[in-house]
Amino acid sequence: MADPTPRRNEPRLRPAPLLFEPAQVAADPEHFFDLESMDDPQALLARATELTQAFRAATDRAVEFQAIAAAQLADPRRFDRLTHADIAERAEWTEDYAKKMVEFGRDLMRGVEGAGHVDPV
Repeated sequence: MADPTPRRNEPRLRPAPLLFEPAQVAADPEHFFDLESMDDPQALLARATELTQAFRAATDRAVEFQAIAAAQLADPRRFDRLTHADIAERAEWTEDYAKKMVEFGRDLMRGVEGAGHVDPV
């Protein structure tokens, strides 16, 4: 299980870098961050674990930005605010999930401690 996302007053740990691959290599469906070419199972496990942690951290961070954007779009002070249904449609969420994300985003913007990751499932 991934560690919880740090709050604003905690330093954010930097996961392993996600190195971008050249287009010709990325076009090969068997190629994935050069993992297929690693022969040492210990090195393969270590690098695959680093990538897993990096992807999880990136996902958590992206979800936070989604929540903040949803909260901003639903802000009643905006003349062009969107409804939860509109946000859900744009983000391909359910309306209930959109409501939760708006609340989560508002908590993040207020800096509320304990605001955790909202799981879409």
